[in-house]
This record gives sequence, C-alpha cells and structure tokens, in this order.
Amino acid sequence: MDAVGMNGRGTILVTGASGFTGRHACSYFDSIGMKVAALVRKAGDTPEYGETVVCDMTVKEQVYEAIRSVRPDYVLHVAGKNSVPESWTNPIQYIETNMMSTLILLDALRELPHCRILVVGSKLKFDLARTEKPPHPYSWSKTMQQTAARHWMHLFEQHIMLAEPSNLIGPGPSTGICALFASKMIRMERGYKEGPFRLSSAGEQRDFLDVRDAVRAYGFILRAGSRGTVYPIESGIWRRLDDVIEAFQRHASKRVPVIAGNDDVRTEPVPANPALMRELGWTPQISFETSVQDIVDYYRKRQEVK
Repeated sequence: MDAVGMNGRGTILVTGASGFTGRHACSYFDSIGMKVAALVRKAGDTPEYGETVVCDMTVKEQVYEAIRSVRPDYVLHVAGKNSVPESWTNPIQYIETNMMSTLILLDALRELPHCRILVVGSKLKFDLARTEKPPHPYSWSKTMQQTAARHWMHLFEQHIMLAEPSNLIGPGPSTGICALFASKMIRMERGYKEGPFRLSSAGEQRDFLDVRDAVRAYGFILRAGSRGTVYPIESGIWRRLDDVIEAFQRHASKRVPVIAGNDDVRTEPVPANPALMRELGWTPQISFETSVQDIVDYYRKRQEVK
C-alpha cells in the first residue's frame, strides 16, 4: 500500500535527493504519481527521478529562491551530514548543515502555510532533560535540529512533523555497517587484498529497517501525520551485530575475517511506540533477509566497489 491520498496529488520537495535515502524517496514519490522536486547541492548530483533543483542549503538566498520556484505542497527534509567520526573533526559544519539549514528551510517555507513538512531526525539524539553532555557532535547537531524544529513550529504555526528512523539499510550507496561489510565482502570475492572487518561489539543490538519501507513511512506521515508529533520508524526487531554479519557471510563465496571490539558491550532494545505508525496505516513490508540479498546484489552488480 502506498501513502493513501497522495497519489498524483501535489508537488513534493525532497532535500538531500542525491543521498542514500533521498534517491529512494524520489523514486517512491515519483512511482505514486507525485511531482518530485529533487534538491541537490551540486549540479552533478542529479538523481534518477524528479526535476533537479540545485541549492546550497546553508545559503539563505538560494533556499528562498528554490522554495519560491517549486512552491511545494509537501517537503521531506532528509538532507544533512551523518558521520559520527567526521563530526568530531568538523563540528561547526555539522551544526550548520543539520540545524541551521533546517531553520533556513523552515523560514523560507513560512510563505507557504499550507505546506506539510517532515523533518527526519536521528535516534542518536540525546535527552536534554537527562544530561547536558552529548555523546558526540553529530548527536548534538541532530538534537538541536529536532529541538529547533519543534520550537519553530510553535512560534510560527507551521505544520511540521518529525521522524526518527532506525538504522536504514537496502540497495544503494550507504555508509552504514551493512553496506560497508557487503562492499568488503565483494572486494574479497574479486581478489582484492582486504584486512579484517572491525566490529565495535558483537553483542551490540540495533534495529534495522529497509530504506524503501522508511520512505513509504515518510509518505504516510506527510499525508496524515499530526503536527508536532515525533514518529519512530523502525522494524521492531533488534539484532545482534554478529548475527547481522553472519547473515551476510552466508552469501559470501569467501568468508570475511571479523575482529570484534569490546564484547562486554550489551545494548538493551529501546522500545518505541509502534502504534503511532500503525494508526497511519503503515507497517514494514520488506524482510531483513530480502534487504541483505538486495544489498549483496547491488554491490555484485557494481563495476567498482570502494
């Protein structure tokens, strides 16, 4: 089932359209008949679906021009930077890209009071009410993004909603653990000399959701979500990282050596509120096994695997 009520109705602006999630989002919304405006930072980052809009979201004038040109009915804001290690090196850039770009976008959208806006955050945010010490600059930038978006919504009465996806996986270029392992596995199959894959902890648990299910969920929220609500987007199944790696090893013609870090690390599943998404009519459709197969197939079909 698609995002009921959105078929062929209106224009959606997808920020970060050249990224992993953005490309899947453009494809999905195009497939249900919507007019897609794909916002990218560089002219060469043209996605396969939608009309390309080139815009540096840290430049206020460019964002205002893009919004006035497109005049979207819906906005899916998935643009941003998401590398924890890099955030330690360029913390100011992460604040500019993740928080300030969001505020610039929301300010430009004040001219379109009918527009429904979904800001996609991160489960790596931290609880401001419990601690003043963020775990890393990326977490701080996403926490401030969500806090700023909610405060902005109250100040200016815009229809802003928020989503917190779990670890998104699936075919396409990604920097997540599944893509990193699959690409190493395929390089080894092709004869490249590779060192072992380093795993933070075999016992760590994470929720993995196919990115194609996530963008469907975003459609449901954009169509019928409640203003100010934070929607958790996840599969509801937590998996140990060593089990995740083993799922890929079963597809390997040559096993990849793995070195796990501190195996004393144990993460307890953090329950979300699945009823929020079920009330909108969304449930995941793509199994973890299908996601794994599609990721492996994606890297096997690539001419070069980095």
